[in-house]
Amino acid sequence: MTGATTEYTVAAVGDRLDLVAWGPVGVSDGPSPYAFHGKVQYMLPGDVAAVEYAPDGLRPFLGADLAVAGQVLTWRLRSIGPADTPDSTGTGSASDGGQHDGMVGDESRTGAGSGLRAVFVDDVAGVEVELRWRFAAGTDVVERWATVRNGGAEALTLVRMGSAGFNVPTPEGAAVSYLWGQWSQEFTPASTTLKRGRFEIGSSQGVTGHQFSPTVVVENGVAAYGVGLAWSGSWSIAVDGDVAGLTRVRAGRSLDGAPIRLGPEESVVSPIAAGVYSADGADGVARQWHAYERLLARDVSPRKVIYNSWEATTFDVSAAGQLALAEVAASLGVETFVVDDGWFVGRGNDHGGLGDWTPDPAKFPGGFGAFVAAVREKGLDFGLWVEPEMVNPQSALYAAHPDWVYRSAGRAKTTIRNQYLLDLGREEVFAFVRDTLDGLLTEYPISYLKWDFNRPRTEADRGAADLDGSHVRNLYRVLDFLREKHPAVTIEGCAAGGARVDLAMAARTDVLWPSDNTAPLDRLRIQWGFLSAHAPHLMSSWVTDADGMFDDRPRSPAFRFVLASAGVLGIGADITRWSATERAEAAEWVQRYKDVRDVIMRGEVHRIGSPDSSRCAVQYTLGDRVVVCAWNAGGIDGRDGVPARDIRIPLRGLDPAARYRHRTAVKADYSGAHLMAVGLPVRWTPAYDADLFDLERM
Repeated sequence: MTGATTEYTVAAVGDRLDLVAWGPVGVSDGPSPYAFHGKVQYMLPGDVAAVEYAPDGLRPFLGADLAVAGQVLTWRLRSIGPADTPDSTGTGSASDGGQHDGMVGDESRTGAGSGLRAVFVDDVAGVEVELRWRFAAGTDVVERWATVRNGGAEALTLVRMGSAGFNVPTPEGAAVSYLWGQWSQEFTPASTTLKRGRFEIGSSQGVTGHQFSPTVVVENGVAAYGVGLAWSGSWSIAVDGDVAGLTRVRAGRSLDGAPIRLGPEESVVSPIAAGVYSADGADGVARQWHAYERLLARDVSPRKVIYNSWEATTFDVSAAGQLALAEVAASLGVETFVVDDGWFVGRGNDHGGLGDWTPDPAKFPGGFGAFVAAVREKGLDFGLWVEPEMVNPQSALYAAHPDWVYRSAGRAKTTIRNQYLLDLGREEVFAFVRDTLDGLLTEYPISYLKWDFNRPRTEADRGAADLDGSHVRNLYRVLDFLREKHPAVTIEGCAAGGARVDLAMAARTDVLWPSDNTAPLDRLRIQWGFLSAHAPHLMSSWVTDADGMFDDRPRSPAFRFVLASAGVLGIGADITRWSATERAEAAEWVQRYKDVRDVIMRGEVHRIGSPDSSRCAVQYTLGDRVVVCAWNAGGIDGRDGVPARDIRIPLRGLDPAARYRHRTAVKADYSGAHLMAVGLPVRWTPAYDADLFDLERM
């Protein structure tokens, strides 16, 4: 199979499918780096082969992709060919009757040709497995997934079900890069060297999670290979380095403590696991993910500048207070005004109200509709915060439906942030969430919906049901419904910050909230990690007055605005307290962002330097335009009291023979060769610690 510039080649070896080549087109024209020789001692060949997918009977020792409780699966290859070719046995696809848990987006956007389809059968258990491969259209991202169908007469229980195994030749060991974190410290880059053994990350919380992001990069000294998972529930990515120089990355749902039961003729489809090859290292992998997420998006047009009221008012929401904020926001050039938590009945604090999504008449005495109209009369679109999967014990919804929350019979229920999690997998709960949001969007002219999720799942007891799968499927169903019925509404995904950021959410939302931490140097590190796996059109960022939680060194308002301009610009401070001078500066920065946001949304991204140094920048290139967001995250250079030289920001991917000039007031131009080999000059001072440069090819 071929993508934009790469190929992915597999071959049948008996009843296995092994990887032959993965790299630039033509890489298979030569001996395969995945082939092995010598005897297989004390293991099976499947344990050391570059096998694409294997049950525990074929790969019993070094990490299988599929396992059934009480049985050891082996299988025979029944058919293989293009995905649009009927099964040679005439029995149809293994996915008949199944529901695709992990489809990341509209197939008309992601599908490029038919791809490959292979069907395996375990004749003893009656298990049928269909494997699929395809390159997403116009990209080098190969999508893979598996469908498991129970063709036997008895129920069976899946205790392991991966989406795919990706193989990387690593004769000298692997460098594994990943993103870790916690609340307010998400997307922290880290790496480890894996000579042999296993490295594993994941989540068991029923949500993507703060602790790790479902993506890894494996480098072998020659190239980089990225693997990501399109799943918003519990997940696992395991990186196994064997003794013979092969690293295998297994990605899929985590079924630890939550096996999947399949009755006769029932089937389940795995999430999509996506893989990408790049000769340009981890940053090249990042650019491949950006291109992929732009393909998944319904729209990558410039995002509007938003104002969010949370940090200004928290729960103290009133029509008068919000309109005062809206008045100032409009004067700054903001385009969308979002009322955050606190607008609905019973919501004076975080102890009550969740689930009762009715505007509080005491807070909006003239009526909520009149309030929304007043905001819109200021030239602003209107947005609203919701947390529809949650309920407070102190709410009318919980009083009416206490059985709608996750619980374990005979045991006390756990609250986190004084709230329970609704069992969205139940059809009546799904209908309530869907209809509630549809009702709000239909009754009021809401243009922006911020969907939050502030607690993971703890106890749960619903028999043999697939709780994780049913919750995530119904989440996707609601989002898909809203996107179809209310296509003009921008949806922001949030989960106590960045706890639900993955490829599936990137396909179903328009922007994602990386973290609740908006302090300048802390946020710089968070956004640096975010851009290593996700595109800038998804990265919502606010300018606030927040102090640092992990790095409290002060930074200028310009630093905060340039930082928020690196993605989707928002403002979240109490702007009624800003002076006339601060408001004028903010209005200037908002306009500068509007002048470049199309380049930031759609441009090719290069990260330059480090978020711990005076040379730290993100470059966006689109056609003849080059935009650079630059920050001094280190000490102060350029003081005139001692000899010093300018900091240089070496740009990437320019035409060395062309000249580039500033489009703003700066009167300077440079050759592309100079900008790449020497760098764009900046002279940081205590007052000048960040800037946004707008260049164009002359």
